[in-house]
Amino acid sequence: MLGFQFSRYFDKNKHKTPFEKLFDLFMEMLVHTSGDVEEAIDWLRELDKEHNLTDDNYTIDDFIEDLKKKGFIDKDPTKGGPRKMTAKTEQVIRNKALDQIFGKLKKKGVGSHRTSFKGKGDEPTPDRRNFQFGDRYEQIAFSDSIRNAQVNHGLGDFKLTENDLEIEEREYKTTTSTVLMIDISHSMILYGENRITPAKKVAMALAELIKRKYPKDTLDVVVFGNDAWQVSIKDLPYLKVGPFHTNTVSGLELAMDLMRRRKNANKQIFMITDGKPTCIKENGEYYKNSWGIDPKILNKTLNLAIQCRKLEIPITTFMIARDSYLQEFVEEFTEANQGKAFYTSLKGLGEFIFHDYETNRRRKSH
Repeated sequence: MLGFQFSRYFDKNKHKTPFEKLFDLFMEMLVHTSGDVEEAIDWLRELDKEHNLTDDNYTIDDFIEDLKKKGFIDKDPTKGGPRKMTAKTEQVIRNKALDQIFGKLKKKGVGSHRTSFKGKGDEPTPDRRNFQFGDRYEQIAFSDSIRNAQVNHGLGDFKLTENDLEIEEREYKTTTSTVLMIDISHSMILYGENRITPAKKVAMALAELIKRKYPKDTLDVVVFGNDAWQVSIKDLPYLKVGPFHTNTVSGLELAMDLMRRRKNANKQIFMITDGKPTCIKENGEYYKNSWGIDPKILNKTLNLAIQCRKLEIPITTFMIARDSYLQEFVEEFTEANQGKAFYTSLKGLGEFIFHDYETNRRRKSH
């Protein structure tokens, strides 16, 4: 019998400086405190008291001074005003979210959205064809073209003509416009479960992924509670849950409006939510019902799902709650849109979104 095999334990923090050890923890706290630097520092001090994170050689006050010197928090806050994150810190938080959520999937490769079509993309294929007017010079397969010139004209009278040129076929790559909808209703922090922080991390990671790997794609982020509004990428760490109901209709209406402004032929909506729709707005008045599934609210929501289907905008719903009546709503919603639905734990949320984004292969744009 082989029995157990043991490997040497490696402490990942062993070679980190005192600043680096505290910095990782501080960045995580900033997401949980919605960018509140003062609250994150208070939490850090409490953890230091409880777990002895620092010693006399490097204190929390030393760490705060280093944060200022390195440009992670405002060096000179207004008199009596709170310290704030800088744009540099916001970028670091997005980078860390990308590593945390998508890091383990990097080995699978990250690239553009490919289709089976050939066109004016930037991924070469083994296929060759004759030169045609309008082809770009960077598509010319020079080695093959020079070989053709040698065969056609001989070495004694070497010349390269248009008829000698061969073109390297390129794989067509789609561009996609995505709207990410995030539920910020009160239930996202109810029952002792923090659902908004993982949702924010997913949004930041997806934003950073698109920025790095899909620069021609677009991502718009919409939050929805009683109403819906668009938030910028830089404001994602600051998102907070409010005393809101869930107006999914308002979120979808705004998402569709944003899609109309985008020129990409390929469009999709991701929706992260933990509950059924409980609110709509009619003639400036809110109609709310938190008990069960209200037919009036449900029908308006399903109608928008059908509209999106007719516009060829698939909706992928990530339900981070497992109640049976909530699953019933998602099934109806998904059937109306002919989209996708995942009932996922908070831990797996980012992986699901990454997989769906990577495998989004749509029709060739016209």
